[in-house]
Amino acid sequence: MEIRNHTLVKEFILLGIPRTQGQEVVLFVVFFIFYVCTLLGNLLILLAVASDSRLHTPMYFFLCNLSVLDIGFSSVSTPKMLANLLVKSRVISLGGCVSQVFFYHFLGCTESLLYTVMAYDRFAAICHPLRYAIIMNRRACALLVAGTWALSSFHAISLTTLTFQLPYCGSNEIDYFFCDIFPVVRLACGNTLIIETVSFTNIGLVPMICFLLIVFSYLRIIIAVVKMHSAEGRRKAASTCVCHLSVVTLFFGPCALVYTQPSLSEVLVTPVQIFASVITPMLNPTIYTLRNKDVKGALKKLVGGQIVSEGGH
Repeated sequence: MEIRNHTLVKEFILLGIPRTQGQEVVLFVVFFIFYVCTLLGNLLILLAVASDSRLHTPMYFFLCNLSVLDIGFSSVSTPKMLANLLVKSRVISLGGCVSQVFFYHFLGCTESLLYTVMAYDRFAAICHPLRYAIIMNRRACALLVAGTWALSSFHAISLTTLTFQLPYCGSNEIDYFFCDIFPVVRLACGNTLIIETVSFTNIGLVPMICFLLIVFSYLRIIIAVVKMHSAEGRRKAASTCVCHLSVVTLFFGPCALVYTQPSLSEVLVTPVQIFASVITPMLNPTIYTLRNKDVKGALKKLVGGQIVSEGGH
C-alpha cells in the first residue's frame, strides 16, 4: 500500500531548537557562518585534490568522498534550521520530511562505512606497505566506495519506508529542529514497536560494528608503528592516523549519545545533534588540512595558481 494512503497529515511543523526565544538572530548568524565554512572548507579540499596529481591516491580519493558526504550531511538539516530561525518558516511538507529522514540516515550510514574503509586503507598502507598498491588498486577503491553508498541506500530506504508507512492522523508538530525518525514516530497513531525496534537495532548495530572494525584496524596499526625503525615513518604514520581518529571520534561520539541513549533529555539531545550536523562537518576539513602537509601544499599551490592567473590577466 502506498505511503499516502496511510498518512492523513500532509505537512509537519518543526518546533525548532528549544529554549532559544529571543536568540534567533544570534543563532542564525553563528550557524550560517558554520555552514558557509563547511561548504568552503570541503569544496577547497575537493579542488586541492583534483588539482594536484600527487594526491590522486586511495587515501585522498576517500577523503574527497568524505568531503562530499560532509557537504550533504550538513545540508540535510541546516538550511531549514536557518530558515526557521530567520523567518519563522516552521512548516515542512510531507515530502520534505521524508527527504530529511532518508538523506540524514543515508549519508550518516555512508559516512560510518566510509570511516571503516579509510581505517582499512591506513591498515593496508602501514601494515602491508609492499602490497598496498595491489590491495588498494583503483578497482578495489571504487568497489569499496560504491559498496558503502549502496548498503547505506538500502539502510535508509528501509528505515524511511517503515517510518512513513505508519498512520499520522493527530498532531503534526515535531518537537525538534528537523525530521528524524524518533521525533516523527512520536506523532504516529499506530503501533510503533516495529520501527522503534528496527531503528534501535539498525542505527545502533551499524555504527557499533564500524567502530569495532576501526578500533581493531588501529590496534594493528599501533603495533606496526611501534615496530618501525624510521622515526620519520613513525611520525608520518602517526600524523595521518591522528587526523582520522579525531574525525572518527567527532562522528561516533554524538551518534552513540543520541541513538543508544533513548532516555537522554531533550536539553542534551538537541545540542549533541546540532554538533553532529553543523559543527563536525566544518571541523573535518580543518583537521585534515592542519595536520596534513600534502593537503596544505596543494591548497597553497591552488591559491598561488589563482593569484598568478589573475596577475597574468
